[in-house]
Parts: sequence; C-alpha cells; structure tokens
Amino acid sequence: NWCFPPGRRVQSSKLGPTPPLRLLSEEEYRLQGEVETQKALAELRSVCRSPEFSAWSTVSRIQSPKRFADFVAGASHVTPNEVSAHEREFGLESLSIDEQLFEEDDDDDDEEEEENVNYSFAG
Repeated sequence: NWCFPPGRRVQSSKLGPTPPLRLLSEEEYRLQGEVETQKALAELRSVCRSPEFSAWSTVSRIQSPKRFADFVAGASHVTPNEVSAHEREFGLESLSIDEQLFEEDDDDDDEEEEENVNYSFAG
C-alpha cells in the first residue's frame, strides 16, 4: 500500500481490466523485427562512437577489426555472403523444402493408416 497512493489505486480501478494483447501477424512480426534491429544497431553505433567507449580494448578482442570499423562508420552488420547463407537456410527456399518434407511425412502417415486399416480387417 505504501508504494501506490490511494488516488492512483482508485484511478486504475476506474479504467477497468486491460484488454488482452493481440498477437502479431507474421508480416507485423517481421517488420517489427526489422525496425527494432535497426534501432538497436543505431544505438550500438552510437555507443561505439562515444568518448567513453574503449575502442582499442574492443578491437583487440574481435576477429575482424576492419569490419567492426566499417560497421561503426555505417556499413551493414552482415556481409552479402552471410545474407545468402541466411536466405538458403531460412528464406523461401527453405520454406519449400519444409513443405516438401511435411508433405512426405503426411504421405507416410496416410500409408501407415491404410496398412492399419487393412490389418484390422484381416483378423
């Protein structure tokens, strides 16, 4: 009770229950991910450019200092090769492969069901 003043409790009870959260569609999720990623990358660049940032100690611990410097200067955080690899693994190509795998699994399930039906009549 000491954390919430009485007036605030009354005000929040007048507002009623909070509505349930709406789930995002796939497109909204993807867009929000892109927006939030760009914000976070901009914030990271800003921190790396600040006077308090210890560039030398950071550069001494990373594998590719040139790539890091390019990123801080505004270059992309991923290489074209990384984008291609990601597209191969998670892009539209992988979706069609997943669909084919699920279709094959469904076909196998159908065959098993037919076999079960045939065996049940044989006995």
